[in-house]
Amino acid sequence: MSSNREKLVCTGERVIEDDYKASQSSYLIYLFHIATYRFCLPFVRNKRVLDFGCGSGYGTHLLSADCEQITGIDISADAIAYAKDHYRKDNLDYLRVSNIEDESLPFENDTFDTVISFQVMEHIRLVDKYLSEIRRVLRKDGKLVIATPDRTTRLFPGQKPWNVYHVTEYSPSSFGALVRDFFPGTDLYGMSGRKDVLDIERRRTRALRISTYLFTFPFCPEWYRQSMLRLLKYCDGLIGRFRKAGTTQDVQEQKYEFDVEDIQIEREVDASVNIVSVSTNTKTRSP
Repeated sequence: MSSNREKLVCTGERVIEDDYKASQSSYLIYLFHIATYRFCLPFVRNKRVLDFGCGSGYGTHLLSADCEQITGIDISADAIAYAKDHYRKDNLDYLRVSNIEDESLPFENDTFDTVISFQVMEHIRLVDKYLSEIRRVLRKDGKLVIATPDRTTRLFPGQKPWNVYHVTEYSPSSFGALVRDFFPGTDLYGMSGRKDVLDIERRRTRALRISTYLFTFPFCPEWYRQSMLRLLKYCDGLIGRFRKAGTTQDVQEQKYEFDVEDIQIEREVDASVNIVSVSTNTKTRSP
């Protein structure tokens, strides 16, 4: 087996299963991903599926047991190499693609029955291009499932994202307006769960929005936000490596008092950690 496991850095933007067992907060993020993939199972069963932003491939592989065929795409060559090494199945393939803002998706019109795209939209500047391309490759009456962070529980009003990789984070209303422009038949859901479990995530995001506010305040210059957040992330990475070097405990042995059953995705959630949408492609607008 190749060394892609070592090259694939756990950034928080792609999930590497073993790395996400190191702490309560990171394990909870992993469970958020698992819960989202479970939620979309009814929409992928016996379908041809595109996982747009598959990352390390663990979720794509999870769904492959129910799909007719599933393709995972990502802009990261390392992530795709890791997925090919670790998550193989006859009805599953992976493809590295260019940034959607630079090139169209490498698929014919009406290729897929279902498209899923989790924790991707917040990274996209040209959201119209992203949604338009998904609409093009999705068959009529096909399903689109998107998941993205809910800014109302992560950021102060007007605050820019404290995640250096995020371009825009959305409220349910702003997210719904964008998606419904291309997919009028869109239903919105929110991710919630057991209060004491979600409090772990709320404490994490509260600390981050406060500690980074000097770099993320409204009207903060983008170059300044990017520079300061990258510096902060670099310093956190150094600290993390020193801590990891000082322990011999196997992160896979960590046990927590919660699991994926404590996470729910439901309609009419007041304070969700993630927004989830389910859209039907009516093909009312020409590609």
